[in-house]
Amino acid sequence: MLGRLPKIEDPNLLVSGEKLDDAGVYKINETTALVQTLDFFTPMVDDPYLFGQIAAVNSLNDVYAMGAKPLTVMNIVCFPNFLDIQVLGDILEGGCSKIQEAGAVLVGGHTVEDNEPKYGLSVTALIDPNKIISNAGVKPGQTIVLTKPIGTGIISTGIKGNVADEKSIKKAIQVMTALNDKACQVMIEVGATACTDVTGFGLLGHMIEMAEASNVTIEVELSLVPIIDGVIDLAKMGIVPAGARENLKYIESKVKWSKNVNEVYRDILADPQTAGGLLIAVDSHRSRDLISGLQAAGVEGYIIGQALEFTGKYITVEGK
Repeated sequence: MLGRLPKIEDPNLLVSGEKLDDAGVYKINETTALVQTLDFFTPMVDDPYLFGQIAAVNSLNDVYAMGAKPLTVMNIVCFPNFLDIQVLGDILEGGCSKIQEAGAVLVGGHTVEDNEPKYGLSVTALIDPNKIISNAGVKPGQTIVLTKPIGTGIISTGIKGNVADEKSIKKAIQVMTALNDKACQVMIEVGATACTDVTGFGLLGHMIEMAEASNVTIEVELSLVPIIDGVIDLAKMGIVPAGARENLKYIESKVKWSKNVNEVYRDILADPQTAGGLLIAVDSHRSRDLISGLQAAGVEGYIIGQALEFTGKYITVEGK
């Protein structure tokens, strides 16, 4: 569908949607570039304040994935006229709490009437054009690090079916309300060369974007991938969002699966995430510095694989 649009050719457009990056980057001068992104979606939790927080974090995290710091934001709101206006106030208040935590400035927004609530942000950031961290900088021999456990989509589906336990729900909320600002700062300090954040296309979907943009193969060790407690049990029960199956269809031809990786784990690796962690490529000799730096900043960090010369498949998954 996007192929119908004219290709944009502008020497100052440093990062566009061509390689499915997390944000667009436009060069203003030799030392400053503008980073822009937007995202919004429907509620995945019942609490409107919490939904506002999660939606805001999901939007803000896109600029952290580029190595940038949010500067200004605008609210994007769709809201039904039959719901109590207090619900909208709670959503906006939750979003504002995360905007303030990020150190960004809310400058306005736009609201339209819709049958279902939707909320998110447009985010503007600044970055040095020479310090952009895109998804296209993965090099063979590098280590791949993930900063949050996966499984939020499956837990959200479990919440809707009243089958997710309180411990799993609490962890999922912790994951979805955590900004990636500290992880961003640490990856910059250790010289990460590529990054993306893990959201709706699942871990492998976003990993494929990195591998394709960089023309490498990423080898993933399943036993090293962090999974939220309770997710495996839910997946075994078939409590999996439809988006995971759609993601699997999309990635199937690009992934080589070990014989030991069964359908349950394939669903988990394709599970659509909300406000997920950063997926970072770093030189192997700096990987332990990255992990220790993340830990010192109070952020989780997991080495989950390595980059190789392209082998014909963009991802290989080794089983347990």
